[in-house]
Amino acid sequence: MVATGEHLHDLPEDCISSIICLTSPRDALKLSLVSSIFRSVAELDCVWDAFLPSDWQHIATKSVTPLKFSSKRDLFFSLCNSILIDDGNKSFALDKLTGKKSYVMSAKELSILYGDEPTHWNWKAIPESRFAEVAELKTICRLEIQGKMKTGDLSPNTTYGAYLLMKISDRSFGLDSIPSEISISVGDQESVSSTAYLRHPKSKKLESLFYRNRVETLKARVNKGEEKMVREREDGWLEIEIGEFFNGGNGDEEIIMKLMEVKGYHIKGGLIIEGIELRPKH
Repeated sequence: MVATGEHLHDLPEDCISSIICLTSPRDALKLSLVSSIFRSVAELDCVWDAFLPSDWQHIATKSVTPLKFSSKRDLFFSLCNSILIDDGNKSFALDKLTGKKSYVMSAKELSILYGDEPTHWNWKAIPESRFAEVAELKTICRLEIQGKMKTGDLSPNTTYGAYLLMKISDRSFGLDSIPSEISISVGDQESVSSTAYLRHPKSKKLESLFYRNRVETLKARVNKGEEKMVREREDGWLEIEIGEFFNGGNGDEEIIMKLMEVKGYHIKGGLIIEGIELRPKH
């Protein structure tokens, strides 16, 4: 590709735009710094239309707030900032480096065992959440959370990670007595399982010998698998990676994501669920 010199001015505008369309949003921004010609072409609607998902108009119709934009470039970066869709029960965003789609399904979009029972779960608004309500676990023995989505809603030829977004209140109890089991499956593929302790990554738990022995006994009941760690995000939420998968874009298969703790037979509470995020892995 001609990058410098007088030959650059001989390239037709449609040739330059075709070249940029074959790159990525990140590359388009870099190329716009090469020269004034590249800068003007890199701002054309035809270039940024190539970086937008093919169903962006359908997604825009589902936005809670009408989208306002003066160009396709403007629209692209508006979508990178995340918008609420589906009556505010999901959020949608584009990865600003690649243009790949990501979604967050709110707790309202998830199947939560006894989620409609006020004795077990409390639905409330908190300022830290992007959604109107989150689910706070009051007390329960069987913890079961499941989310579903279709691969056709995601970007093709992309590896995705699924993450449970949560908080753990200061008054939590019983959440890390035994590992929770987490799994992900796509279509008719066998599910991939792992485990995770529901505890804040900065917590320091003192355990007696009796307690440690009891934990080991309980842990033996749990299916074996890779232990996933809870990570604190920049936005203040905690996340656990439920699993990852490659979306080849062939068909519209169902993705099923689960977190369960049903083998400890003890009461637990203090878990706050915001939702499940599906985002591209870099």
